[in-house]
Amino acid sequence: MCISSLAESDEQLVMRMAARDEAALEELYGRYAPYLAALSRRMLGDQGDAQGCVQDAFFRAWEAAARFDPARASAKTWLVTIGHRVAINKLRGRRPNSLPLEAWDAPTPAGDPVERIGLERAVGTLEREERQLIELAFYQGHTHQELADLTGRPLGSIKSKLRAALQKLRAHLDDGSDDRSDNRGGRGGEA
Repeated sequence: MCISSLAESDEQLVMRMAARDEAALEELYGRYAPYLAALSRRMLGDQGDAQGCVQDAFFRAWEAAARFDPARASAKTWLVTIGHRVAINKLRGRRPNSLPLEAWDAPTPAGDPVERIGLERAVGTLEREERQLIELAFYQGHTHQELADLTGRPLGSIKSKLRAALQKLRAHLDDGSDDRSDNRGGRGGEA
């Protein structure tokens, strides 16, 4: 890592990646691999699978860097979305037909303690059912229809409950309770 890369934003590094600059890829990997590994490990429960997902996510990011649009999302959000989708695909490829709702537990802490605390506070503001739906949808990879089948609730109710939960999380994270700056130049607080 060179000293000048510390001052570069994540978005600038993605643009350099689009120009096939391997040093930019290495810098982004250093910044976000631990975060993606924690997310993947939480979703998959296996360190080896999680590491494979991180490698695959960064390969996909390398291949898609020219299509990155900073007007649509921060580089962090873009990378986390890629990592989440890779882990979901892996999870769906090996998952049994259903998981009991009782299998829900609290999310594994993310790598950044400030982000973890902010997210834990935000999730703590949700009702129990909302927390369970967030867990099942985002960490275990269930579709809306699968959630409806698991819970016995109508699909529309599941979608509404998830949407409301996500809006509550966003409001809590955006209201200043998670107010911090990202020293890498990105839009801190997005995941």
